Amino acid sequence: MGRKNYLIEGGSGTGKTSVCNELRRRGFQAINGDRELAYQGDPETGEPLAGITGISVHDHHLWRVDDVKALIADQREPVTFFCGGSRNLSKFIDLFDAVFVLEVDLETLHRRLDERPDDEWGGRHAERKLIERLHRTREEIPAGGTTIDATAPLSRVVDEILQRIRKDS
Repeated sequence: MGRKNYLIEGGSGTGKTSVCNELRRRGFQAINGDRELAYQGDPETGEPLAGITGISVHDHHLWRVDDVKALIADQREPVTFFCGGSRNLSKFIDLFDAVFVLEVDLETLHRRLDERPDDEWGGRHAERKLIERLHRTREEIPAGGTTIDATAPLSRVVDEILQRIRKDS
């Protein structure tokens, strides 16, 4: 989709979906990977799995690798942003020109999770405990990404991302 392709990553509650929506509002090509590319599958083989529920949903949240590759191969847009997280990121992270990692403090994370309904990821107690652990350990955050302070107002977060990609152009 883009001659330049960027990944917007970060833990649950850091604002990936909001950033995606704001980029779209500003006229950029932005893919919400968690909604447009995701499925439940085996992180090693990529095979789809049925019946995944509860906390296990997180461990099996994958993006369709062939779809990611096809979108990146389509060069009609000058820039494409892929927003979201997946457990099979290692299968395609090297295709991006840069990775931006949204980060928030624990207080902001709690506030954002408190605003989620029970039927949205992070709305239940067990999910929140996992999110808090992942926030603390950073074990799923890709190394080498550019950190973006996502506690700032959304417009400033997106402005900072855009400013950084302009420097690379």
